[in-house]
Amino acid sequence: MKQAIESRILTFIGEHHIFTLAVTRDNRPWCATCYYIYLEDLNLFVFTSDHDTKHIADVVESGNYYAAGAIAVETSMVGKIRGLQFAGFMRKLIGNELKTAKSAYLKAFPVALLAHLHLWGLEPEIMKMTDNRLGFGKKLLWHRNEQ
Repeated sequence: MKQAIESRILTFIGEHHIFTLAVTRDNRPWCATCYYIYLEDLNLFVFTSDHDTKHIADVVESGNYYAAGAIAVETSMVGKIRGLQFAGFMRKLIGNELKTAKSAYLKAFPVALLAHLHLWGLEPEIMKMTDNRLGFGKKLLWHRNEQ
């Protein structure tokens, strides 16, 4: 039985639209900032990125599709710090998954109609949210395989 994703994590994800993606190639990390949508029913972060970007080239050429991401609220007030870290496998979207993702992505970002989309998905295996509004250092943890 899958563990349900904490509603506060889902709300946080829905309140934002940019994440930092982290990949590695030959033990050398690289980060990229990406616009995203989240498909809750698929537990999938969807973003677009061209094949010739460093982060996509690093993933494809290394064959290491395991990646991490982070979403953060920028604040200097300790009591308002919130952020989400997650990790899972990336994949180029195809078929029905691509059709669903493209429709949702274009609805969220209509300006993307002007671009040639190369949609990717990152399906998290683990998510950890820090929310200091719940108490200093309060963490909400979700892991796909925990019951």
